[in-house]
Amino acid sequence: MGPNLIALAIPLFFVGIAIELVVAKAKGRRVYRLGDAMGDMGCGIAQQVVGLLFATAAIGGSYGWLYGHRLWTLPTAWLPWVAAVTGVEVAYYWWHRLSHEVNLLWAAHVVHHHSEDYNLAVALRQSVTTWATSLPFYLPLALLGVPPFHFAVILGLSTLYQFWIHTELVPPLGALEKWLNTPALHRVHHAINPRYLDKNHAATFSVLDRAFGTWMPETEACVYGTTRPINSFNPLWAQVETYVDLFRLAARAPSVGQGLRVFFASPAWRPAWMGEPTRRDFATKYQPTTSVGVQRYALVQWLVLLGGVFAFLMWGRGLAPAPFWAAVGLIALSLAALPALVEGKPWARPLEAGRVATVLVLAGAWGAGVL
Repeated sequence: MGPNLIALAIPLFFVGIAIELVVAKAKGRRVYRLGDAMGDMGCGIAQQVVGLLFATAAIGGSYGWLYGHRLWTLPTAWLPWVAAVTGVEVAYYWWHRLSHEVNLLWAAHVVHHHSEDYNLAVALRQSVTTWATSLPFYLPLALLGVPPFHFAVILGLSTLYQFWIHTELVPPLGALEKWLNTPALHRVHHAINPRYLDKNHAATFSVLDRAFGTWMPETEACVYGTTRPINSFNPLWAQVETYVDLFRLAARAPSVGQGLRVFFASPAWRPAWMGEPTRRDFATKYQPTTSVGVQRYALVQWLVLLGGVFAFLMWGRGLAPAPFWAAVGLIALSLAALPALVEGKPWARPLEAGRVATVLVLAGAWGAGVL
């Protein structure tokens, strides 16, 4: 279908994060917390691994099939690019906006909003189910004649553009914000300040937000996260937490109709039978305490994991089934164990011991030619 620009750009993501850390330190600001950043990156790792497993093929296959049944073919060499840029922007805006207005879509998208910090690592915080909720919005582009290659390139570039807008270190950019999505506009989107909720849904250009009344400049300090906090750094739990909550609410509903409405109503819908939701304390962030030694150990192991994941995403498709699935299992185990160490969970150390033992066993099996 087209190049996986996101996987290819992974080294650049980490260069950007390193630069952000240096600039923040020079400014005397702390913009990263270890556990929160691990949760962010862990969600991105999970999303990319799922994409490697089947999501990329599912998207490419369905889009390619529909393109084969397109209504017309776009003439000239430049028109498909114009259609791709326009179409991706419009589809993204409406997927993004409705993902804040429909619970079932929000359950996927909320993963990106869980972080109570705002930095470049948050850009990597993605849901493993976003591809399923966004795909219906993009498929009409295939029927309208946008070629798969053009679609993949523009979607990839749109996603890459959104990386740099996840930072607190770039101030508002004045008149430019009437046309482009910027860090200040996207800070507003991630904020839970009442005046900022459900604003600035654009991908690259802010034109649609202005046209549909969802544009909002940054006028007060932002508080980040979600109004119902997740209180966890676990990237695996983050992927399913809101789905679990929706099914729990549907099971408690006083009628079948109310139960179904749980999935398709707005996240703001809260009838009396649901009771009061857990509210976020704006003044505090979720921050369990652990020893410096444990944090350093987890950080070193996390850096090793990042290197291994990058290699797996680049060359994992060439592995035989046994080592491929062993790598997937080890990645999942690492995503559960290492953030749990930083959180000080009582089960974290036994799980980490099991993870290290698994690494040693798999390394031995690989060296012996068993895998």
